[in-house]
Amino acid sequence: MPELPEVETVKRGISPHLIGCHLRGAVVRHRQLRLPLDQNLGEKLKGRKVCGVERRAKYLLIGVEGGTLLVHLGMSGSLRLEKESDPVRKHDHVDILLPRGKVLRYHDPRRFGLVRWLTTAPGKHRLLRHLGPEPLEKEFSADTLFSASRKRKAAVKSFVMDSKVVVGVGNIYASEALFRAGIRPTTPAGKVSKPRYETLTTQIKEVLQESIERGGTTLRDFRGAGGELGYFVQSLDVYGRTGEGCRCCGATIKTANIAQRSTFWCPRCQR
Repeated sequence: MPELPEVETVKRGISPHLIGCHLRGAVVRHRQLRLPLDQNLGEKLKGRKVCGVERRAKYLLIGVEGGTLLVHLGMSGSLRLEKESDPVRKHDHVDILLPRGKVLRYHDPRRFGLVRWLTTAPGKHRLLRHLGPEPLEKEFSADTLFSASRKRKAAVKSFVMDSKVVVGVGNIYASEALFRAGIRPTTPAGKVSKPRYETLTTQIKEVLQESIERGGTTLRDFRGAGGELGYFVQSLDVYGRTGEGCRCCGATIKTANIAQRSTFWCPRCQR
C-alpha cells in the first residue's frame, strides 16, 4: 500500500504539471472504486484552473477553481503523467485531461482507492475531519504522543499507526522508527515513558523524511508519478527481514502479527 512518503512523492511529482493549468475535463472508464465515481466528472472539471496540490495523510487534494479533487491510492493505485495517446491499460479507471494532449491517469487494479469531487471544505469531509496531526508538522510532538497514550493498553506500534493519533505512520515506517528508537513494538503504549516518546517522535520524523527524499519505498507495485521506483527499501533495518541478522547487533530479527499487521523487531536492540 502506498504510504505517506509515497503519496508525498506523487504530490511533488505531479504538482509542477498541474498547478496553473486549465483542465480539459476527465474520462471515466470504470465508476466502481471504493466509492462510486461521478459519471459527470469530466463536465464538472472542464475549463477549471488547478490552483494547488496538497496532501492530507494519504490523501491527495487537487485544488481546482470551485472545488477539490480528493484522491486516495488505496492498496495498489497510482497516478501517472502520460500522453493521452498512450495505450490504456486494463485498470486505468480515470484520466484527468491536461493541456497539450497530456493526462493524469489513475490506475488501480484492486479498486480500493477513490477519486471524489468536493465543493465543500475538504477538512470537513467525513474521511478527513477526524484525522490526527501530520507527523512532519510542528503540531506533532512528544507531548502529543505521551498525552494520547496514557492508559492505552494497545501495543505502541498499533498506537502510532492510529490515524486519530497521528496520520501517515504506516506499517513499514512504524516498524523502522520503533527500531531506531529502541522500543519493542509489543510494549503497551501507556507504558512508554515521555523521554522514549521524545526519541520516537524524532525517529518517526526522520524515517519519513528520509523516505521522501529517496522517493518512497519500492514494495510490490508502487511507482512515482512518472513511473520511477522508490529506493528507501534499500535502507530498511527490520521490515521484511525475518530471520536475518540485525545490522546493529547481529541478533535474529523477529516477527509477529500485531493488530493483523506483520511486525518486525530486534529482540536485543529493542526493549
